[in-house]
Parts: sequence; structure tokens; C-alpha cells
Amino acid sequence: MYVKCVCLSACLSVIKQAEMGGDPESNENVKTQNEQKEENKQTDTNTNVNNKDNENSTKVSNYIQNIKISNSSNGLALIDKDNKLSLNKEAPLLTDSKTVVRFSPAWKQTLAASAAILMTFSSGLTSGYSAILLPQLKEPDSVIPWDESTASWIAAMAALPMAPGCLLSGWMMEKFGRRNSHYIVCAPLLIGWILIACANNLLLMLIGRFLTGLCVGLLGPLGPVYIGETSEPKFRGIFLAAVSLAIAVGILVAHLIGTFISWQWTAVICCLFPILSVILLSAVPESPTWLICRGEVEKGVKSYYWLRGYSEEAKAELQAVIDKRKQTDSEPVPTWREKIANLKSPELLKPLAIMIIFFITCQFSGVNAIAFYSIEIVEKAVGKGMDHYVAMLAIDVLRTVMSVVACVICKQYGRRPLCFISGIWTALSMIGLALFLYFTEGKPTDMSWLPLSCLMIYICAISIGLVPLPWMMCGEVFPTKVRGLGSGISSATTFLAFFVVVKTAPGMMSSLGEVVTFLFYGIVAFIGTVILYFILPETKGKSLQEIEDKFRGIKSNKV
Repeated sequence: MYVKCVCLSACLSVIKQAEMGGDPESNENVKTQNEQKEENKQTDTNTNVNNKDNENSTKVSNYIQNIKISNSSNGLALIDKDNKLSLNKEAPLLTDSKTVVRFSPAWKQTLAASAAILMTFSSGLTSGYSAILLPQLKEPDSVIPWDESTASWIAAMAALPMAPGCLLSGWMMEKFGRRNSHYIVCAPLLIGWILIACANNLLLMLIGRFLTGLCVGLLGPLGPVYIGETSEPKFRGIFLAAVSLAIAVGILVAHLIGTFISWQWTAVICCLFPILSVILLSAVPESPTWLICRGEVEKGVKSYYWLRGYSEEAKAELQAVIDKRKQTDSEPVPTWREKIANLKSPELLKPLAIMIIFFITCQFSGVNAIAFYSIEIVEKAVGKGMDHYVAMLAIDVLRTVMSVVACVICKQYGRRPLCFISGIWTALSMIGLALFLYFTEGKPTDMSWLPLSCLMIYICAISIGLVPLPWMMCGEVFPTKVRGLGSGISSATTFLAFFVVVKTAPGMMSSLGEVVTFLFYGIVAFIGTVILYFILPETKGKSLQEIEDKFRGIKSNKV
């Protein structure tokens, strides 16, 4: 019995040693090796504690490098080396719901664009609101005291935070995503309109105007970038042109409502649109380009597939996006010094310079001075022989109609010819208005229809080119990796110019006179158009990758 126990104990000892890796000496070696591995692992962990983003990028890179796009019997399929991921047209690609609503890619892209456009509509409400607010504040029973300085600050307070909002938007859309950033903006926009509606003193009014203006700045780059990344080239132009249409409609709606009801109830109605925007945003996906660049490849491909369908063209463009991501991941992670140097690269600086010139030309042509001070400008231009509210609404309707026309013709014609036609006629109409006022100054005239005609021509001309085109191209010309930054800087520039124009317009007209003010706007439009003639690229019908290659100097692609 004792022998059996000894044998059994010996067998168990041998088995235990075998499980642990052999004899005790070998076990000690294994233990030493394991300790060394743990030390190395701990060292690596400590070394890379500040490089989590780089580690994640490497993991994403390894995953993406094994991905290919292929056709399957059901459409597009995303397949990794282990065939773990497979997408087909039966997959619920938008939400986790088991119900999949069938719509064509065109309708889905229209829905996605509409979500961003509805948010931009609120920007138009903000721009048009001061035109109906300021005349009502002049009334004797106004709850807010009025003088010229106060009026200019109420109008300009909405423009003041627009430039910082654009810069913040560039960071926000890269950090949280394009659609999620739209969600975030809805909250301060709603709060701003509530404060305006409840304002019984100047401070509340200024805070409300500041918040709504900040949201306009945040939305400036957001809408064009989201639309540019969710729509295919043949629809992208008309969708981006609809951004300017939304602003024009917003201005018209603000003026129309404010003509018949008080400024408080107008603000209450404006509160409804951020709520509607949240509902519409919940029905559309995040930008596939942003998702793929963030390493969320499966979500990105699902979003892309939901938006674009599974045509050969869609497959090719999706492959290009993934190839671009693979190329980016294969490059070494840049240092801060290299990141700063990248900001000086031609693929960013060239389109940035073009967009800044384009936006400054638009703003200093006086477009928002007329939007913010419509009644005052109409009164100074046509005199007292006409109902100024009727003239203002006529201009608003014309602006809206021409924005619709711009959506149609931008699909048929290139960006360059529209820019030149718009710029020249904008300049001629402003210069013509200035000359009329100069030659009739202090003289009675029955030709009030002539300056109004100049304003009408001005609205028609600027609405088909100088206003929509910069916003359209802002979502096209910047490369993916700096699209948020580039669009943010260029949009910040336009809103900084926006603030300067809105703040200085009353002072210019009172101190320099209407003639000099309108002449200045016309000359700026002319000079800016001449400069753009030599530097503006044509982007109509081109993919975002082709446009990016153009600025990188790759001559095999034509833009």
C-alpha cells in the first residue's frame, strides 16, 4: 500500500512537472523568461502610455490592410482575410432595428442632405431676424431702450461669435463626427431663441443673439462637409447649393413672420426648427468618410452602403476611401513639428487661400449688410415713395427664387462660369446704384424704380454665384485629413468679415454716405472676381479624391 502511494505521488509529481513545462530547472528557466516578458511588457506599456492613439491607429491599420472590396451576389461585400465581415443589401445598415426601409440611394442622400440643410435654415432665421427686430425696438412702448449704437450691437452680436464658432466647429466635427456635431449644436441654438423670446432687457437679448450667432458659426463648415461626404458627385453640387437656398428661405421666413407678428412670437416660432432638426438627424447615418478615417471601418462601410448603394461607381469610390486610409496608416505617425509643417502643405494652403479670397469677396460685396438692414437700405435707396416692408419682402422672395435657380444651374454649369457671371453683375449693379444716388442726390425724381431695379439685379446676381459657390466648394476642395480644419478656418474668415460688414454698415452709410458705401461694395466685388478668374479651379463632376489630387500636384487626374 505504501509503495502504491509512493508511486502515485511520483506519477502526480511527474505529471505536474510536465504540465508546468518539464523538470524543475526548466521550470525555473520558464519562470525567468516569463518574468522577463512581464518586465518587457511593463516597459513597453510605460513607454507607450502617451501614445494610445498611435497604438489604436496601428491596430486599425492592421485591420484595414487585410480588407478588400468585392462584388457578391447580393451587392457590395466587405471581406477581411478571415471572412469575418460580410455586408449585403439585406443587412440593417442604418440602425439596429430589424426593419429596413427600401429607398433608392438618391432619396437616402437627399434625406441626409436635408438634415444638414434644415439646420442651415436656422442660420437664415438668425441673419434675417434683426431686420424685423430693430424697427420694432424703435417703437415708444419697446421693452428694450433703443439708440443707434444699441441697434448696431444687437445686429452685430450675432455675427461676433461666428468666426470662433467656425474654428471650434473644425475641431468638433473631427472629434465627435459630422452628424453628432449637428446634434450638439441644436442645444445652444434652442436656448438662444428661448432667451430672445423671453428678453425683457438688453443683456438677455445680447446673450440670446450671441448663442444663435455662435451656432451659425458652428454650422457654417458642418453642413457643407457632411453633405460633401455623404453625396455622390452628380448630386453634390445641387445639395451644396441648397445650403445657400436654406439661408435665403430662412431670411424670407424671418422677415415674413416678423412683418405680421411681434419679435417675441417670431423667436418662439424659431424655437421649433432645432427640435425638428433633431428628429431628422436621427434618421440618417454618420459620415462614412469620417468613420473610416477614425478606424470604425465596419460602421463606415455600412453608412456608405446605405447612402450610395452597391453600384460599380460606389464600389470604386469606397475602395478609394479605404485605400487612402491604408496609405495614411502606412505612414509614420507625425510629430507635432511635422503636424505644424503639414499645415503649410500645398494641398491645404492652396484651397485655403482660394476659399478665403472667395468668402471675403462675397462678404464685402455687401450681401449681409442688405440682409441685416433691409428696411433701412431700401428706404435710403428708393426714398419714401414705396412701402419699405413690401420692398423688403420682394427682395427676399427674389433671393429665394434665385437660390432655387442656383441649385438647378449649378448642376448644368461649372463653378467657374457661374462665379464670373455672378461677380461681374454684382459689381455692375452696386456701382450703378451708387451712380444713380450720386447724380440724383438732393434732387426730386420719379425714378424710384431704377435703384430698386439695381437692388433686384444685385440680389439675382449674387444669389447664383458669390453666395452659394464658396459654401459649395468649402465641402469639396480640402483633403480629408484636414477638411475640418480647412473648412473651419475659411468659414471663420467669412464670419469675421461678416461681423465687420454688419457692424460698420450703419456707420459707413451715416458718415460716408450711401454713394461711397455702395461704390465700395461694387469695387470689392469686381476686384475679387478678377482675382478668382485666375485661381479658381473647376470641381463640377469630380470626386473628392480627384480634387484632392489636383492640389497635391498629381496631374493624372483632371480638375
